Amino acid sequence: MFEKFSRSWSLVKASAAVLRSDKELMLFPVISTFCTLLVLATFAVPAFALQLFARDVGVLHAVFGFLFYFCQYAVIIFFNCALVGAAMIRLEGGDPTLSDGIAIAKSRIGSILGYAAIAATVGMLLQALKNKDNNFIVRLIGSGLGVAWTLATFLVVPVLVSQNIGPIDALKRSLELLKRTWGENAIGNVGIGAAFGLITVAVILVGAALTFGAAMIAWQLAVVVGVLCLILVLLLGVYQSALSGIYSAALYRYATDGHAPAGFEGMGLQTAFAAK
Repeated sequence: MFEKFSRSWSLVKASAAVLRSDKELMLFPVISTFCTLLVLATFAVPAFALQLFARDVGVLHAVFGFLFYFCQYAVIIFFNCALVGAAMIRLEGGDPTLSDGIAIAKSRIGSILGYAAIAATVGMLLQALKNKDNNFIVRLIGSGLGVAWTLATFLVVPVLVSQNIGPIDALKRSLELLKRTWGENAIGNVGIGAAFGLITVAVILVGAALTFGAAMIAWQLAVVVGVLCLILVLLLGVYQSALSGIYSAALYRYATDGHAPAGFEGMGLQTAFAAK
């Protein structure tokens, strides 16, 4: 297990080095965030206007919820594919552009939409299990299944980008790779998420204190400080998304062919992930 921690940390550091050398990769999560907010607004405005959630309408709620989940997942998965596709070009020694990543994602649009439908269905089921009206055991099961789903699907995007296969086959392939990389998969996911979670909380706490202090001087200053802190939190989210995408691309590359791109040599991953 210690070796898995060591490899995971090395992968994270090397992925961060890749991101520092090609900051353009952060444009993908920026555009993704903007588009998801646009989708949210597109669904939220008519929902409030028609008061869809002011009454129990059963089937209409389910259909509306599924369409929202589907559109959100479609956007997120599309730009994740674009990010991972561009990252793979970088890992192979190329110099990817924004259009390169978009072109890769567009070439897989059918599989992306199919996977978005699956993810939307699973997302709705997990959300139903974690509903606050359920008892503690059911919500705990829902949370556990959510973690398992995250780990099982972590390499779906690199699979979709690298192989011209459908969403079901991509899920199967991701599960196969999970058996070989479960330690690095889990440690990388938890490690990146926990690290950025702590940093984000710290930024929010410090930002709140600074905003309060600025408000004692002038409310205009408090607004400026608050906005700057919000921008910093958003930038942390963008960096985390980009780093996670590069990490998944590197992990997939090692797990499938064992090749070590520049910056990733000497980690012993070729042996660790060799087919057994």
